[in-house]
Amino acid sequence: MAETFRAVVIEEVDGKPKAGFKELTKKDLPQHDVLVEVAYSTLNYKDGLALTGGRIARKLPMVAGIDLAGTVVVSANPEFKPGDKVIVNGYGLSETQWGGYSKFQSVKSEWLVRLPDAFTLQEAMAIGTAGYTAMLCVQALEDAGLNPNDGGEVLVTGAAGGVGSVAVALLARRGYKVIASTGRPETHEYLTSLGASGFIAREELSQKGPPLAKERWAAAVDSVGGQTLATVLSQMKYGGWVAACGLAGGADLPASVFPFILRNVSLLGVDSVMAPMHRRKRAWWQLAQDLPRGKLGQMTEVHPMSAVLDLAPKILAGRVRGRVVIDVNA
Repeated sequence: MAETFRAVVIEEVDGKPKAGFKELTKKDLPQHDVLVEVAYSTLNYKDGLALTGGRIARKLPMVAGIDLAGTVVVSANPEFKPGDKVIVNGYGLSETQWGGYSKFQSVKSEWLVRLPDAFTLQEAMAIGTAGYTAMLCVQALEDAGLNPNDGGEVLVTGAAGGVGSVAVALLARRGYKVIASTGRPETHEYLTSLGASGFIAREELSQKGPPLAKERWAAAVDSVGGQTLATVLSQMKYGGWVAACGLAGGADLPASVFPFILRNVSLLGVDSVMAPMHRRKRAWWQLAQDLPRGKLGQMTEVHPMSAVLDLAPKILAGRVRGRVVIDVNA
């Protein structure tokens, strides 16, 4: 009898996607060129949507989990050998490709990033898509011209979340004065420990204001979108940059063109799902250089996969702080 293992599978029930635990065998997996024994995955905002009935999965059944870290078991690509430690972020996992909430997963070798020597598999998923996205945002800002020697405040919205926590730690480590936006005052001590220099209440940024407000921010990392992003754009200093990577606050953008044409503000879109491999490798290399492992531990909780369905509504409600690692084998 074939070995079975547990996975979180989204299936259609009464015309709606519903997530639950299911026993699979290796024969059930997709036919790709690398088989990975998964050790850890993560819980991100998109995972929360997928697990609570959101239309994230574009074909069903679908194994959930947009991240995975594990060990190569079988490989048809000579660049990867059994025993290699690898990471997969994005590439449609949990949307069009089976994801990381499974003891084993079959993946394409072109999706694989080798685990940096600086990190364990658990630490790689403590970073996960959220942390990797945060680094892509920081790199986008610096590639555009942001420099810590120029002074000015850098705003991070959704600062107590996964992207925000890592962005605060990275920007502070690189010498920026970081202002954290959060709606949870109880997280101020936590964010200060990551390097935040000051705070602005979520409510101040979520209110509709004038198309051009008082100039304040040299740059910003925004994972919220919606009215928050519109307000942030209106408050940017002349020539400032905003790296936008999320929509926790909405997918619309009720803004005007004034920040762009009167203050020379740049809106930098940051995608982590289909980012080319050279950007992925550069981001993970920089994370290994710049992200203090002690601070990574401060922002991380590890939970068994058995708890993931209970955790999903909490991350959507903003009740999860920092990063959540999912132990796939617990």
